[in-house]
This record gives sequence, C-alpha cells and structure tokens, in this order.
Amino acid sequence: QVQLVESGGGLVQPGGSLRLSCAASGIIHSINYMAWYRQAPGKERELVALITGSGSTRYADSVKGRFTISRDNAKNLVYLQMNSLNSEDTAVYYCNAGIKSLYGSAYVDYWGKGTLVTVST
Repeated sequence: QVQLVESGGGLVQPGGSLRLSCAASGIIHSINYMAWYRQAPGKERELVALITGSGSTRYADSVKGRFTISRDNAKNLVYLQMNSLNSEDTAVYYCNAGIKSLYGSAYVDYWGKGTLVTVST
C-alpha cells in the first residue's frame, strides 16, 4: 500500500512564508513525477507546481517567482516552499505523485488527503 501524507499547512499572515512537505511511504519501487495541487473554496483543483524525476519543474503562472518545489529522492519527499503569500493562496494543498510499487508494472497516480493553508490577518 502506498500513501502520501502532507504536512506544514496552517495560518499565515499576508506576505509570510510556509513550507509544505509530503512523504511517500509504502512498498515503493520508484517515483516519477511529484506535484502539488490546490483547491480553493468554490474553485476547481489546480496544478501549483510539478517536479519530474530528473528535476525539471513547472509552475502555475500565479505562483512563479514565489513558490519553489523540490524533492528528496532518497527519502521520497517533496516540498513546496511558499513565499510572499497572499489571500488568493488560501486553499487545501494536495500532494500528487506517480508511483510504481514493488508489485506493480506501471506508475499509478496517488493523492494525499490535503493540508489547509490559510492566508489571513
């Protein structure tokens, strides 16, 4: 069984910073892409940032220059450093990854349960 567990969410003031972490656990053979999505109240889930197995990154236009995605392949971790936060960043942030288990032959899309980030005074 493979799981993704996010941590690091919380309440932060506008202009502040947070770092989200996501740990993949279970019988993992390899991890392809790792990504962060978010879903604000009343809105659809959207891609925030993605990092490939080779380290290439992609960001939503709304977070470019403010957010940084990184990963620790040895520990099966992915991070999202969020700086200069504003109220529009308030959302539930979900970790997503393409993972091949030890007993699988293909990469499967996994999701975490999400962590809430609230940007407010």
